[in-house]
Amino acid sequence: MAPRANWKGFLRLSLVTCPVALYPATSESEKVSFNQLNRKTGHRIKYAKVDADTGEEVANEDIVKGYKLDTDTFIEVTKEELENVALESTRTIEIDEFVDRSEIDPRYLIRPYYLCPDGKVGHDAFAVIRETIREMNKVAIGRVVLTNREHIIALEPMDKGLMGTLLRYPYEVRSADEYFDEIQDVKVTKDMLDLARHIVNQKSGHFEPDKFEDQYETALIDLINKKRTGKPVTTKARPRGENVVDLMDALRKSIGDEKAAKASRPAKKPRKVASGQKEMLMPIAGKKPAREAAAKKPVAKPQRKLA
Repeated sequence: MAPRANWKGFLRLSLVTCPVALYPATSESEKVSFNQLNRKTGHRIKYAKVDADTGEEVANEDIVKGYKLDTDTFIEVTKEELENVALESTRTIEIDEFVDRSEIDPRYLIRPYYLCPDGKVGHDAFAVIRETIREMNKVAIGRVVLTNREHIIALEPMDKGLMGTLLRYPYEVRSADEYFDEIQDVKVTKDMLDLARHIVNQKSGHFEPDKFEDQYETALIDLINKKRTGKPVTTKARPRGENVVDLMDALRKSIGDEKAAKASRPAKKPRKVASGQKEMLMPIAGKKPAREAAAKKPVAKPQRKLA
């Protein structure tokens, strides 16, 4: 079942309009997550919203937004007042312009969404807008309000739908100068470049997301499974970076190591479409330590699939 839409409204190109829905294109729900526990009791930590001065708990209906002017002065803004500020982009993605994809600086990209027709009507208008963007080989730039904020959104054709990518505003992107100014100007010799190119050629391939594995996530699952089964948890030595004394020798050694590694790699087996990461063990019957017994739900999750 598709996830619930984050936003519903209209997509408009001049006088052509159609109802659309915006869905998240990515998910974090498959990652291992932790709760905070009281070390002494194993119970979960609960947070309460309290008045900073009186220390009394405040009900949700009594909480309003406030803009901080100084240490003790706030301007209160109500939900109704925020709704009155509603922009056209609250209900409509208006396409303002078309640009070349290469002109969008990667630093401005935030997150991707899927844009689809909403309901049975408007598919014709949606197709016209989608195919116009595809035919012109452009990216459509519009605006949309999500979580009470207006965002710039870039729309590109993807199969039968559109992919919308939220973009940052210029004030959100830091200048690289303050970070790069102190990097020394180094003259790289042709011999060094030739050796480095050789390493790149040996490692060249194609972008295949299915072969990527979240090694940290796998290590977390191993840790949890060992603790659930009572196996000892060993501390691994942390990798240490080595000082490069002779860059040319390091480059030559890298080429030799890569050749040796390539020769020792087993032949590739065809990957299954539904391949996933290591599976979490099912709950264990019997008594558990206090901390583990406090968990109300079993830790077991279905096997993950890489996106």
